Amino acid sequence: MSEETQSRFAGALAGARFELPTGLTAWSGPDPERRFSVYRNNVIVGLTKALTGRFPASEAIVGTDYLTALARAFVRARPPTSPVLLNYGDDFPDFVADVEGVEEVPYLPDVMRLEVARAHAYHAADVAPMSPEAIAARAASGLETLAVRLHPSVSIMRSAHPLVTIWAMNAGEMPIGPIDDWSGEDALVARPELTVTVRHLPPGGAAFLTAFRDGKCFADAVGTALEETPDFDLTANLTGLIQAGLIVDFIDAG
Repeated sequence: MSEETQSRFAGALAGARFELPTGLTAWSGPDPERRFSVYRNNVIVGLTKALTGRFPASEAIVGTDYLTALARAFVRARPPTSPVLLNYGDDFPDFVADVEGVEEVPYLPDVMRLEVARAHAYHAADVAPMSPEAIAARAASGLETLAVRLHPSVSIMRSAHPLVTIWAMNAGEMPIGPIDDWSGEDALVARPELTVTVRHLPPGGAAFLTAFRDGKCFADAVGTALEETPDFDLTANLTGLIQAGLIVDFIDAG
């Protein structure tokens, strides 16, 4: 089978990108269209189920029927390009953000991005964090010119919506109820051990951690956080970072 034929066959399976591939035959008759349509529908249904399964909290927010409709549209528009479906749908939140009507649930794409981050954290490499004792010993000689190497499972998310609270309510992590303070929340997603955790970062925490992720030294990371949040609490943020087991190593930022 030529590469062009394979491409047309795959495109036809995904939806309406191509017409029925030429040259198909079926044992049940000269017209294979009906049998191919069944095959195509099974492929789309399977991909849709695989996709929606990655977003349980989002499904709780908008309902099964609506999320399924969004997923079917995504599958038809952006069929997988790899037989490995582990990361298929990473761009589903961006696709959903452009769908007409989703603006009525403006926080949905951010919740979906958080769920993508949780999946990435789950499959991230296992790396042992530094012990508090090792960190203290390293800090004794000064940290200002060093950068922090964060655990590979770490994702930092910033949202104009109370993202962590909304996710937690719809993921069964806390009771559903009214959100009195509809302020933006920054999230830290990580899996330093066996369980993926989602934490609400304190003020300045996202800027602090993002600076480390960008390779900045400790002094510059603190400066970045203070520039954004003048009352940035270094002690609280550093303590949280250590307790969460997210420091893997210190490296020379120069």
